[in-house]
Amino acid sequence: MTSAPSRDPVDIARFSDMKLSDERLAAIEALGWVTPTPIQVQAIPAGLDGKDVVGIAQTGTGKTGAFMIPALERIRAGEGLQVLALCPTRELAQQVSDDSAALAKGTNIRNEAIFGGVGYAPQIRALEDGFEVIVATPGRFIDHMQSGRVDLSKVDYLVLDEADRMLDMGFRPQIEDVLRGMPKKRQTMLFSATMPHGVHDLALRLTKDALWVEATPSGTTADGIEEFFYSVKPEKKPDLLLRLMAEPGWDHVLIFTRTKAGADVLEGRLQREGILADVMHSNRQMKHRTRALERFATGKVRVLVATDVAQRGLDVEGISHVVNYDVPLDPEDYVHRIGRTGRAGATGNAVTLVTASDLGAMKSLEHRLGRRVEKTHLPEFDYAGTPQTESRSAARRGRKSRSPHGMGSKAAADLTPEELEALLNPGS
Repeated sequence: MTSAPSRDPVDIARFSDMKLSDERLAAIEALGWVTPTPIQVQAIPAGLDGKDVVGIAQTGTGKTGAFMIPALERIRAGEGLQVLALCPTRELAQQVSDDSAALAKGTNIRNEAIFGGVGYAPQIRALEDGFEVIVATPGRFIDHMQSGRVDLSKVDYLVLDEADRMLDMGFRPQIEDVLRGMPKKRQTMLFSATMPHGVHDLALRLTKDALWVEATPSGTTADGIEEFFYSVKPEKKPDLLLRLMAEPGWDHVLIFTRTKAGADVLEGRLQREGILADVMHSNRQMKHRTRALERFATGKVRVLVATDVAQRGLDVEGISHVVNYDVPLDPEDYVHRIGRTGRAGATGNAVTLVTASDLGAMKSLEHRLGRRVEKTHLPEFDYAGTPQTESRSAARRGRKSRSPHGMGSKAAADLTPEELEALLNPGS
């Protein structure tokens, strides 16, 4: 299937302006996509023209359409594996595969998601039958390569999605193994939310005369997301969450915890309070994770509690609130977590619960975002002190001399939240 020449991005207001095939336009319309997102406006025309593309874009910006629409337009049904997309997580691979199937509606193009935690049989059948599109995590795909089931000779379209995450997860050796089996002459599209040195080096090595596009500056949050930060004592977190969830509009809530045990405990508390909830983390079997995601996506449960396994692979429409129950230690994780709401032009809310022990992580987050974060202080939940080591240090300083902020010999545990922040963040 060959598409007509694409148009300059400045002329593109609708998908029909890209001169896509009738089948593709019908599939896009069936998905309810009306206006291309900024990353799609920039990347699709270049992809249709056969150019390599390096895209810097956050989650929720329409990246899958940006690389998969041109791939499907250039594919030849019935001629074996031609498109290989590598993703860091099972959830993301499944989501990209589902979107690919929807975009290929009305054609004979076949696709399969290949990842661990599930049986081999359907994956082997797809590889042996020469499905045109394979979306895979690197580890399981290498298993199939080593078993001699993979024919990469006709692959002329390679996608690396969430490249920064794949490198963070230690997948560079597997990626290199896949690349060694790929034809030298191919089209490559690499997408990443951030562009650290390792990803930048990989992009330069894999692509040739690539068009570099950026939908959102690295480290920023997507438009349409309203952010709220609440100061809270650690033991008051569950009560504050329940208080917030009693407010109107908290209809479809995704909650991130730092640990798997914490996710299980919180899910149990919500269930005891009569709130329909499910949990998703790496200790759960894949079938249970898939079921939890399906129940959340279809509205059978109001809340999904998850660890960061879901931050870059979960694509559910209509999430009203994303809650950082625990402040992420990596500022980039904050961006990806809250990107689960406000997707593809919609609006959403991001709520973060901040304890005194999170102040260091919050300073890192503010530095990464390039702006000061204002916190809401509710008297019945507000933290009144700092971690024990900081409290003792502050108390010792208070005994020796008067505080430069006029706090005298107050111990940290006796400070108001405003005084505490002034003490810990002088000059802010």
